[in-house]
Amino acid sequence: MKLGLVGYPQVGKKTLFRLLTGQESLAAGLGLAPVHDARLEHLVALYNPQQRTPATIEIALLPDLEQDSQKNAEALNSLEQVDAVCHLVRCFSDDSVYHLAGSVDPARDIARLAEDLQFADMVFVDKRLERIEREQKGQKAESSEKDLLKRMQIHLEAGRPLSEFDFEGDEEKQVASYPLLTRKPVINILNTAEDDLQGPLDSLRSQFATSPFAWIAVSAKIEEELAELDAEEREIFLADLELPETALARLTRLCYETLGLISFFTVGEDEVRAWTIRSGSLAPTAGRAIHTDIERGFIRAEIMRYDDLAELGGEQQIKAAGRLQQKGRDYEVNDGDIMHFLFKV
Repeated sequence: MKLGLVGYPQVGKKTLFRLLTGQESLAAGLGLAPVHDARLEHLVALYNPQQRTPATIEIALLPDLEQDSQKNAEALNSLEQVDAVCHLVRCFSDDSVYHLAGSVDPARDIARLAEDLQFADMVFVDKRLERIEREQKGQKAESSEKDLLKRMQIHLEAGRPLSEFDFEGDEEKQVASYPLLTRKPVINILNTAEDDLQGPLDSLRSQFATSPFAWIAVSAKIEEELAELDAEEREIFLADLELPETALARLTRLCYETLGLISFFTVGEDEVRAWTIRSGSLAPTAGRAIHTDIERGFIRAEIMRYDDLAELGGEQQIKAAGRLQQKGRDYEVNDGDIMHFLFKV
């Protein structure tokens, strides 16, 4: 699962990418961002393992957007390869940092990208329809794909994204290979001024109330300063700002949730690790995240709930309270489950 970080020039994309991934070199344009999860830290404190391994998200740093939509082909083509769009939007004013459009206007920038995504999908659907009509010329009956495309065309022309389109039956399978951009979730990341951390967040949410966006406000400048501090100094700085945690911590979790992902944990003296699976995954699928042999030879999974462990304080207490669960292959994994797999191959 991959996120695409996109935005206009001089909005702070490179800074945010470095902060999220820890990569100083931007040559590859790809990096892994650890997902900040307080549950993992609590489990590390309980087990004192030799290694801690958080969940991660792959992030792609995409080409700059241009004010002229016709010049955005490279950036839009790159978005076809990601599962969700992170749009970094400039909300801070700084006379020493130019803005491509000549002024800072986050609502304008958000609307412009949404229009570009909408237009790209309309062009694709129109071209696909033209091709099908050529191939089926003279045939009386319409194909199911042609009927679906016509409905999508009407939906897009009404100014609505395909994330809000009602697919019927197996229609989603029909479009699975289509490079449709408005089907992808969009997170608007508002890069705010240091002295206005929420920026225009509430106002923008109100202006785009009918759009299926996710939102978060981040001051890249403050996050840079926090990254240079040790843990104790960081806590003091956050307390001064009256913040419980960094914006980057909230951002990584928001991205994770937007992608429809959850974490389960494996614990022990060697390693405490968060594993990434799709929400709704069954126990054998979770086992596959560790090794394909676990899925192939799955027998059962022993489950501890994180909340139970946090409440009772240890595995022995979990067992004594009768809260250690034995689950079969039809068990749907919950976010935060602590799992031990029994398998035979």
